[in-house]
Amino acid sequence: MTIDTLEQEYLQNLERQTFYKGEIITLKANCYWLLRQGIVKTYTWTEEGNPITFGYWGINDLIAEPLFPNYPYRIKCLTKVEIILISVEQTSEIITLIQHQILQTEEILFILRAENMYQRLRQILIWLGDKFGRETELGKMIEIRLTHQDLAELIGATRVTITKLVNQLEEESFIVRPRRNTIVLCRQRE
Repeated sequence: MTIDTLEQEYLQNLERQTFYKGEIITLKANCYWLLRQGIVKTYTWTEEGNPITFGYWGINDLIAEPLFPNYPYRIKCLTKVEIILISVEQTSEIITLIQHQILQTEEILFILRAENMYQRLRQILIWLGDKFGRETELGKMIEIRLTHQDLAELIGATRVTITKLVNQLEEESFIVRPRRNTIVLCRQRE
């Protein structure tokens, strides 16, 4: 079943909600949120207060209560977001979306297992570019405002390490940064 078929057959009559940049989405028990517009970041923090980013999610991604709800879990809107509320009872119709979500999670986990922070950052930038990128004259612009701290939290590094690695990637012409917190993957990376 494709997303378009799912939209036509099952989703058109379900509850929709809109959230705005900076808002925190509160999850409801026994429900999934299907993103139809926008980008969100899911995260938690350690007992010491250090942030841990789980991922960045966009159109046709599902978000739900975590499988291990023993830690705080937050969903922050990075842009204007439109979601559709899908109850657990309706999940048989959305198995394709669930499989897609699992695949993305596995991709991120694979990237984060890289021992070398340089390779980890390169791979996560490619993943973000493939998922949220837009072709420009310079290359593929990642359509998320990412600070060095955001990247550090995503790959489990320090901000200082990310700053050094981003500068190195820029020197190597792997990326360009036309504006603050804007990253473009250069075409020659392929």
